[in-house]
Amino acid sequence: MTKHLMSVVLLSTALATGCGGSSNETPQNPETPAPAPAAQPAPTEAPPPAAPAPAAPAPAAPAPRQTAPRQSAAPSRPAAPPAVSNAAPAPAPRPAEPPKPVYRDVSAAVGTALSLSLITPLSTETAKVETPVTARLRQPVVVDGFTVVPAGATLHGDVTEVERAGRVRGRSRLVIRFAEVQVNGQRDPFRTNALTFEGEATKGEDAAKVGGGAGIGAVIGGIVGGASGAAKGAAIGGAAGGGAVLATRGRDVELAEGTELNTSLASPYSVRVEVK
Repeated sequence: MTKHLMSVVLLSTALATGCGGSSNETPQNPETPAPAPAAQPAPTEAPPPAAPAPAAPAPAAPAPRQTAPRQSAAPSRPAAPPAVSNAAPAPAPRPAEPPKPVYRDVSAAVGTALSLSLITPLSTETAKVETPVTARLRQPVVVDGFTVVPAGATLHGDVTEVERAGRVRGRSRLVIRFAEVQVNGQRDPFRTNALTFEGEATKGEDAAKVGGGAGIGAVIGGIVGGASGAAKGAAIGGAAGGGAVLATRGRDVELAEGTELNTSLASPYSVRVEVK
């Protein structure tokens, strides 16, 4: 297209130049002028070399295509909606109940032996009827493999009889009995047989005192009045010895703390125990 435009411009320039030259000259002959020779077209100059087309910008590198995850050829079917049931939900199962404990009544029979340790010290010199007495069970009471009364249980009782040694009869006497047992702070009826204690006899000592007095009197009487004086002295000495016996009491019963006592049940004692 550019080459054609350049040819047209050169041709137009040449024609304009030729026409201008003929108009400046004054015709010498008024006659009809001879036809001018046909103007030859100027030589066509080679068109200037076309400017090189601007280099097209390098195409931008295509962005990396993200590869979509492959899907299975078969289209996935939507999950079927859950079936709606009009029935009421079943109640939750109840937890299993623990087994109920089983109990059994166990009884200690009359005459069951009891081994005790005295807690309250006693003496016929100070004790009175209904003086409180306590003791501790040294060994448990067991029946058919079940513990009816544990060791260490406390027994409560009192003095039921007390007598000091007399001035003639030289023996003291003390009687106690237990009526309750205490386990874990709870008291229950627990009757035992009575425990009786007597002081040591003093008859031998009394006889020695009387005999000694009579001998001394006989010696004194013999010195003073011979044989008759000795008999009188013996009678006087014996009377004096008897007076010494009447003036002296016998030994009291003394029970110290920790004294071991052995008794037995006077009535049955029952408890309810758990059977495992």
